[in-house]
Amino acid sequence: MNEVVRLECRDVIAIVTVDSPPVNALSAAVRGGILECVKRAVADPEVKAIVLTCAGRTFIAGADITEFGKPPKPPGLGEVLVEIENSPKPVVAAIHGTALGGGLEVALACHFRVATKDARLGLPEVKLGLLPGAGGTQRLPRAVGPELAVRMIVGGDPIPASEALKNGLIEEIVEGPAIGGESFARKVLAEKRPLRKLRDDDSKLAAAKADRSIFTNAVAALTKKARGLDAPFAAADAVGAAIDLPFDEGLKKERESFLKLVSGDQSKAQRYAFFSEREAAKIAGVPEGTKPRNVERVAIIGAGTMGGGIAMSFANAGIPVTLIETGEEQLKRGMGVMQKNYEATAARGGIPADAPAKRMGLINGVVGLENVKDADLIIEAVFETMAIKKEVFTALDKFAKPGAVLASNTSYLNIDEIAKVTKRPQDVLGMHFFSPANVMKLCEIVRAEKTAPDALTTAVAVARKIAKVPAVVGVCDGFVGNRMLAQRGKQAEKLLFEGALPQQVDAVVTKFGMPMGPFAMGDLAGLDIGWRSRKDRGIKSEIADALCEAGRFGQKTGKGYYKYEPGSRAPLPDPEVEKLIDETLLRLGRKRRVVSDEEILERMMYPMINEGARILEEKIAARPSDIDVIWLYGYGWPIYRGGPMFYADQVGLQHIADRLWYYARETNDPSLEPAPLLKRLAAEGKTFASLAQSAKAA
Repeated sequence: MNEVVRLECRDVIAIVTVDSPPVNALSAAVRGGILECVKRAVADPEVKAIVLTCAGRTFIAGADITEFGKPPKPPGLGEVLVEIENSPKPVVAAIHGTALGGGLEVALACHFRVATKDARLGLPEVKLGLLPGAGGTQRLPRAVGPELAVRMIVGGDPIPASEALKNGLIEEIVEGPAIGGESFARKVLAEKRPLRKLRDDDSKLAAAKADRSIFTNAVAALTKKARGLDAPFAAADAVGAAIDLPFDEGLKKERESFLKLVSGDQSKAQRYAFFSEREAAKIAGVPEGTKPRNVERVAIIGAGTMGGGIAMSFANAGIPVTLIETGEEQLKRGMGVMQKNYEATAARGGIPADAPAKRMGLINGVVGLENVKDADLIIEAVFETMAIKKEVFTALDKFAKPGAVLASNTSYLNIDEIAKVTKRPQDVLGMHFFSPANVMKLCEIVRAEKTAPDALTTAVAVARKIAKVPAVVGVCDGFVGNRMLAQRGKQAEKLLFEGALPQQVDAVVTKFGMPMGPFAMGDLAGLDIGWRSRKDRGIKSEIADALCEAGRFGQKTGKGYYKYEPGSRAPLPDPEVEKLIDETLLRLGRKRRVVSDEEILERMMYPMINEGARILEEKIAARPSDIDVIWLYGYGWPIYRGGPMFYADQVGLQHIADRLWYYARETNDPSLEPAPLLKRLAAEGKTFASLAQSAKAA
């Protein structure tokens, strides 16, 4: 009928096939094609039933989100769903791959649904700061009951076909979508099954109407971790409307909430994050069509916290890995920690009971660097000192096979220096995982001066394979994330010298949406680590050093910037710390002043943004969105604020530049003066986003 939707008749069955690669998204052309084909099938007296299916690897995987924020193109999805639902002939959705968002809403408007056994069905709009906008919050509770509907809509996680069958979301599991859909449609006709319009079927709402706690308890469990987010609560309200209101009134409430969210700052930030993650996988400066090297065997050197976490990431993805240590005792300890981690996760229901044994079975622990000889990718995760890393890479040059990618998991160190000790610098790069490596999603891929393009594409491909979000960065001290974090740390420390207390600074940062403030984070990491590093470099930090000299190393000693009750990780303000700060200021001849929360927020965020501008100028990061991806997935930046560079554009670059000038003067700190790029963009009334637009236009 049109380029992306076709209609064919097999005697009395009309097959409507969406064929719009790669994921059959609900573009205007797809919506129009479905509408036209269904109308024709309804009008054809020969047709007795209609099957809606998709070509390619998936059913309709969602809305075409490139249309968001643009003038709507007819027909609207609601119009298409009304046509399907009001068809006097049975309409069967035949699902394979994923039916997500608008795709599942289309299926819910059909009278029957079947799916292949590997299909997944969900309404994940909440992850884009939205809720379903075409009746999903009204039809899904009627299909599966409010409890599961809340999990799928407020939580945003899809369910497998087996669970969909058990809960009445689909009628049958079939071998193939088109054939299975057609076969089921013939069964419907033979058995003269009545058409089931979900909008008219309230039977699965009855229990929640009688006992609303079924709904409220489900909502409470799902919104526990939704601090600061609007969409999960709006989605819960919309599902509640399905219980309380007639279908059309609930539909109207859902639409109002959708329009409010789609035009709001949070959804704009979350949609930006969605596209930024995909953009980050594109490597600037690498010839198009550069294929990654073949990686069948992976070796990790070091079974400590980082090495073990990286090994678990591979095992979690079902990829076997060799974990190498220098001695049996260290290896045994590392393997034991991984085993305990897996068992703890299984005990709380995070993974199946048999998963620890299966995953540990994929990790082969051995002693001796010579065991890297068959590996296609080797990741070094030893102690963070240049001398030790150079020693390891010198040995790798001897033992690793030609063409193996040699990666260092370093947070700060110069990859070019590490590459120089090998005879194969083209194979050397950084893969900076974040702690705990088996949980955190980010992997900074560090491109050294001589890193070969195919080595770089290999690292990116492997990172994605183990469910990490890769972001390619250049060589500098701390790369992108830690380099920016250092600016925040510097200001946090200075604020203590000016009268702020750790708990005030941390409260401002967590209210902004970060998971932890800088001082609680320091206590978690261990204050002695920074102390040792400062002593090595001959640097003093009066307050932090005084804490360490008093044996206050953070959580591990029960005291740091905060105190901790035995067995608890909850930071409690400590009068001793306040006294220590006062004594330090007195000794230095300084007076405490009242520091406002507004000043704390600006001094925590704006210097980081300024450093981000320098990073872009130096081409350490290719795009502002890459910096945002690093902060979203490596440092817990709140997704509803989009990342530091996106946030800067929202605040306004001129305002940020003005405030940085102000603090540079007030604190006598020239490093706070706006970076040249920030000054230029502010003067021209431009944004960081305009840099990406200019690059695309070029």
